[in-house]
Amino acid sequence: MATRPPLPLVREFVRSDPSMWEAIYADPSVPLDRAVVRQILNDQRRLSRRWLYPIARIFSRVVVALVTVVKRVLPMRWMPLRTMDALCVWFLRHFVSPAAVELLIRHFVVETNLVNFIIRNTPVDMEPVTLRPTALSGLGDNAVVEHDVNVYDVLIALEHVPLAKVETPDYAQLDIPKLDAERNIQRVIRLDIQTALCFMNIPFSIALTLEEYRRAVHSMKFDDSFLEILTVLTGDDTFRHWKVGALSLWMDSNVDVPQMVYRHALVCEYAHAHLVKIAHGVSPRHTEAAYD
Repeated sequence: MATRPPLPLVREFVRSDPSMWEAIYADPSVPLDRAVVRQILNDQRRLSRRWLYPIARIFSRVVVALVTVVKRVLPMRWMPLRTMDALCVWFLRHFVSPAAVELLIRHFVVETNLVNFIIRNTPVDMEPVTLRPTALSGLGDNAVVEHDVNVYDVLIALEHVPLAKVETPDYAQLDIPKLDAERNIQRVIRLDIQTALCFMNIPFSIALTLEEYRRAVHSMKFDDSFLEILTVLTGDDTFRHWKVGALSLWMDSNVDVPQMVYRHALVCEYAHAHLVKIAHGVSPRHTEAAYD
């Protein structure tokens, strides 16, 4: 009688238990410098991000909604912009982690670098903008409002300017200077950046007029516009991958502003990091896009 062949050996099942944070850090598709990625991940892992942010997010939306409703009845400036600046700088100095503060200061520099790249590589009648704070105190002096206005100014200046790939782009001033987040100041609590944005959104909504607040919120709808402009100027289609279909023609103020700000900052970081890579000689993925 023929004997049956032996059963194949069954491999011992080994359960994989990967770290989400390690995978995000290792993700090769993220164009950011690893030190910046680590800084962002450490901020995301703060206890305030896990436990306080969900509450602060709801609290912020409710308070801002109430402020907006009352402002429709009493449409006046309830708080001077100088007071708003001083209040936010004080809050950042005493209640937000230095690493988160550094990321916030860094965003102002990064966005200015992107705006200036567009100005330097198009025939717009506009001087490069100068908003590049290097210290926490630099976030005062109307920096938040100026930061939004710069976006509108460059887009308006581009109205009658034909966009096309630049053969020899000017990559000047894509550096990030040394930033002073005042790490020597003792914090009462060290909030993550997203929770901090929830609380800071309240004085913004109080100090800004309804039109100014609406303009500030809508400025982030132009992220896709900037990514498209960068695509055309550099001939690199990579910038388009970070679009989310945020149409600038869609006027919608019922949004989660802190969440929108955070994503806006990440998009700017991605675009800036990729622009730096191109400037350093990394071959772009070319596209024939051009606009007359």
